[in-house]
Amino acid sequence: MGQFNFTECDIEGLFEIKPKCFGDHRGYFMETYNYEDFNKAGLSMKFVQDNQSSSKKGVLRGLHFQVNHPQGKLVRVLKGQVFDVAVDLRAGSKTYGKWHGVLLSEENKKQFYVPKGFAHGFLV
Repeated sequence: MGQFNFTECDIEGLFEIKPKCFGDHRGYFMETYNYEDFNKAGLSMKFVQDNQSSSKKGVLRGLHFQVNHPQGKLVRVLKGQVFDVAVDLRAGSKTYGKWHGVLLSEENKKQFYVPKGFAHGFLV
């Protein structure tokens, strides 16, 4: 697939995503989202909002989830690193209550897709 390597986690719906990064002595360039590439990977979500947060080292954020207006999340780190966790809260899911964690950092440039129905949090 185009500019991304999609790896589905052991919990259905969770994906670790590694963008292709093109770097040289000036810095780097990479796509962080491409509708066609994501759609081909089975991620046909519609993005309606883009958020950014900043936290100090040692901060724990989460576990957040939405009951009335559930939302999926595409998470990445611009500076530093976080241990990012998603917990399956989907009623009737064969992996209900199970969690998956991934290290996201400015160096590895990984992204983490967390679909609707999951609690999400991270440790900086």
